[in-house]
Order: sequence, then structure tokens, then C-alpha cells
Amino acid sequence: MSFEQIRFLIPDWYDVLQILIVAYIIYRVLLFLAGTRALQILLGITALVLVYFAALVLKLNMISTLLGVVFTYGAFAAIVVFQPELRHALARLGRTRVIGFFAGTSKNVVVDEIVDAVGRLARNGTGAIMAIEREVSLDTYLESGTAMQATVSADLLATIFTPYSPLHDGAVLIRGNQIIGAGCVLPLTQFPVSDRSLGTRHRAALGLSEESDAAVVVVSEETSNISVAVRGNLRRGVTPDQLREYLAVSGEASLALSTASGDASPA
Repeated sequence: MSFEQIRFLIPDWYDVLQILIVAYIIYRVLLFLAGTRALQILLGITALVLVYFAALVLKLNMISTLLGVVFTYGAFAAIVVFQPELRHALARLGRTRVIGFFAGTSKNVVVDEIVDAVGRLARNGTGAIMAIEREVSLDTYLESGTAMQATVSADLLATIFTPYSPLHDGAVLIRGNQIIGAGCVLPLTQFPVSDRSLGTRHRAALGLSEESDAAVVVVSEETSNISVAVRGNLRRGVTPDQLREYLAVSGEASLALSTASGDASPA
């Protein structure tokens, strides 16, 4: 076999460039979906596709026909199911990419305001839950609470969670340097929780972190402890300094923790 016959198997720089671009796009899509409900749905669709091809190979006509019908109309269902993620992704194409939780030089200011508010609430034994939006939009949960457009400040956050105030029972949603909602109801975790001492706020924090990539900060009303939930992992007994570090680095790396003492995750 001559070199000329196998030359087409050797990629040139143009092919390598295309491969790298496609690989990066796939990586960014997977990173965007990681830890969210959308990734679980995507894995389910992948499993159905594998079953479909297996049925074709094994000539299981009834199964392949049924799955063929499912895939025919499944595209429309996927648009409905992935609507929040698709809308957020398309919106991001029209604006400059933001790294981390907050844009520009205001990031540290917003982190300081959140940490200051959480510290006050913990010292006063006031329960609170704050969800900090990252890549996946939290607009879906605005419908259950009160929409707002207010700059993040420690005073405002402490006021919202004052006992007996109209909005103190729900969650505050934060996008960039703006509070976009208060009194919002978050989904509870659907997985068994090994620690029975976790209350509704902690279960809601876990639930939202399982369905999105948000970082959810919780102040316990009973123990005054601070907790942070990210991607289905809950870190308890966090100090204000640790909280500042988690938020400053987007929480993802710091919260990839084992279920050691002080941590909790669905069993």
C-alpha cells in the first residue's frame, strides 16, 4: 500500500482546526449542561438512540418502528423541555461572555455584600436562602415569587429576610449584581437525604442545585449555620470567609467535596 493511498487518513492543519473547534463546542455544551436536569434528559435520549440502533441491527421491527415515531415527534417535545436552557443559551450569544457569577469589577463588591448579609443573618439566627444564577437561567422560579430589579446590597438582603416580612419565607434570586426575585419557591430535592436534620431550606437548596448550576446559600434558623449547595452537593458549617472564597471562584471547584463530616448529599 503506497503513501498516496493512505494520505487521506492524515489530517492537514485545516482538518485539525475544524476538529478542535467542534471539540470545543461539544465541551462547552457539556459544561453548560453538567449537573442540570437537561443533562439527565440528554442522557435518557442517548439511551433511546442506542436502543433504536440495536433494534435495527437485531431486526426488532416493532421496537424500531415505535422508536422511529417517538423520534419523529420528539424534536418538538425537546424544544418544549429544553426551552429555558435554549432561551438562556441564545440570549448569551448576543452579549459578551461573563466569567463566573458576576460581571466586571463589580464581582467582588457583590460577593462582599452577600457575605456581609449572610454574616448578619447568621449572627441574628435569621433563616435565609439565596440562589445565585450562573449559566442556567432561574427565570422559571420567578413566577412563584415577586419579581424585583434591585442592586444587591447587604442591607436590602437583611431586610428581605426579616421575620414576618412579606418575602422572608421564600428564596432570593440573584443575577449578576441584581436581585431579580424574592419570596420564590424552589423545588425540593427528589433524592433521599441521609441527614434527617436537614430542613426545608436545605432540601430546596439541594433541589435547585440538582436542576441548575446555581450556587444556593442557606442560613439555618435553628443552628445559625451557613451552608452552600452546588451541583447536588451541600457543604454545611461554612464560615463567612469560606463563603467569600466559594463565591469568588464560582463555588464549583471548592464544592467538589466528598461526603465527609459537615457535608451532605443525596443518598
